[in-house]
Amino acid sequence: MEFLIGLIILVLDIYAIHQTLTSGASTLAKVVWTIAIILLPVLGFIVWLVAGPRGRPIRA
Repeated sequence: MEFLIGLIILVLDIYAIHQTLTSGASTLAKVVWTIAIILLPVLGFIVWLVAGPRGRPIRA
């Protein structure tokens, strides 16, 4: 069971990194997001999913 969960997290992180690197964001933003996803696989993915470079900006 742990292997399956780990595999799912790996696939989701690879997807997030690919989407980040192919986005129109600045190079600095791409590097920061990629490092965050690599260092914090689960939390980094969740934060990327909510506020990643392709996410809609929040307007006040």
